[in-house]
Amino acid sequence: MFANRFTALVDACCLAGALKRNLLLTLAEAEFFRLRWSPRILDETEKAITRILTAKGAPDAGEHAVRARRNMQAAFEEADVGDYGAMLPACHGLPDPDDTHVLAAALKTRAAIIVTDNIRDFPAAVLSPFNLEARSADDFIADTIALDTGRAVAAIRRMRERFRRPEKTAEILLLDMEAEGLTESVDILRAHVASL
Repeated sequence: MFANRFTALVDACCLAGALKRNLLLTLAEAEFFRLRWSPRILDETEKAITRILTAKGAPDAGEHAVRARRNMQAAFEEADVGDYGAMLPACHGLPDPDDTHVLAAALKTRAAIIVTDNIRDFPAAVLSPFNLEARSADDFIADTIALDTGRAVAAIRRMRERFRRPEKTAEILLLDMEAEGLTESVDILRAHVASL
């Protein structure tokens, strides 16, 4: 079943913001890749969502973050990378030792890519011996769309159509994506705006 898909471990920084999270989960749901994360990544995601929503003045920020985490876990039960502790000793050389858990989880699940917006924290010199690479969310989403543009556009259209508060036109979705720094992804999708 998974022979034609690769595994991507997604870091908390790419799951914290609602739009990036929705795009990544939508493409994973459309079976472009096998999505993986660890409990610690989800802990960090939940805290980040709480901070983001608190800064926006949401009164129920913590509850919303817990609900977002539960929904992610329910939708992707197979995504959890459990016991990766045995991999930690192999994860040296990262600029930020706090990121070793991300690399360890990627190794445990045999991921091909770590999706992170903290690219500098995952240098190629450390990752390449493990046949791993780090890609930003924008690069990863753009590359994923390019794999099968028609199928990806259809999946993203379904995602856009689920937005209710507020509803989003295709043009607004692309503007929101640009505002989130997803410029390469927007460049690919712009030619397909009528289908979005």
